Amino acid sequence: WRGREGAPYSTLVPSDEVTINYRHGLPVITLMLPTRSERCQFTVKPVVTTVGAFLQDVQREDKGIERAEVFAIDGSKVSDATLMEVLLMNDFKLVINNRVYSVSPPVKDKLSSEHATEMEDIKSLVHRLFVALHVEDHQIRKERELLQKVDHLKGELLPLEQMKARIMDSADAKTSRLLWVGLALMSAQGGALAWLTWWVYSWDIMEPVTYFITYGSAMAFYAYFVLTKQDYIYPHAKDRQFLHYFHRKSKKQHFNVERYNKLKDDLAEAEESLRRLRQPLHLRLPIQEISDKD
Repeated sequence: WRGREGAPYSTLVPSDEVTINYRHGLPVITLMLPTRSERCQFTVKPVVTTVGAFLQDVQREDKGIERAEVFAIDGSKVSDATLMEVLLMNDFKLVINNRVYSVSPPVKDKLSSEHATEMEDIKSLVHRLFVALHVEDHQIRKERELLQKVDHLKGELLPLEQMKARIMDSADAKTSRLLWVGLALMSAQGGALAWLTWWVYSWDIMEPVTYFITYGSAMAFYAYFVLTKQDYIYPHAKDRQFLHYFHRKSKKQHFNVERYNKLKDDLAEAEESLRRLRQPLHLRLPIQEISDKD
């Protein structure tokens, strides 16, 4: 077998001189060191270790190694920047000094389910460590974005809140006046019926009149139910009249109720997100950051 420049190497060393086994999900390369004549194990991290780093580890273990290279089966040299994960996908030749080791990595598909599970556990652990190292900066940045959003929404809501307060005061005053007018009319009606019954006419004459007044009131209440699909309950009727005055006044003063409701919903959502973001049981924000923001 010849290298990339055609220089002959000695006869291939038996394949059992270099073995690869998986332990705890990581490949362990067992190699017979040429000058020390002893077997040495190298545990590599395939997703981060390169071929060059592996060869340097071998040379550090055996100071008598002057040359260490890796070739593919077709004789092409494998770059030192190649990851060990890529190298272990196929057979290759390991050249140390004048010895050529034929290496046949185990096929990943044939690994035991235990090894596969361990590898998945390692990947999951790496992911959790990455998240733990970066979550603090992310949460602080997110908190600042939410604080800016809350301040912006409050700035947009301030003039609308002031306008809404004036409209509500006006609608409440009109509703109260309407209630007092209703009470005055009912009092006047009762007084008129009493005067007609005892001073002008007798009860025999006024009884049919009161009956039709009562029947007319029942018809009015039924008409209210037909139009509003609600029973005539005084608090509900008051709220309905208040909303009527409120929306009519809003149109006159160009108060956008839909935009106001949308801003209120956005503000409530942003404040709820900020409250959840500051919960120490769910996040790892430093206490001083939370205190400064409060």
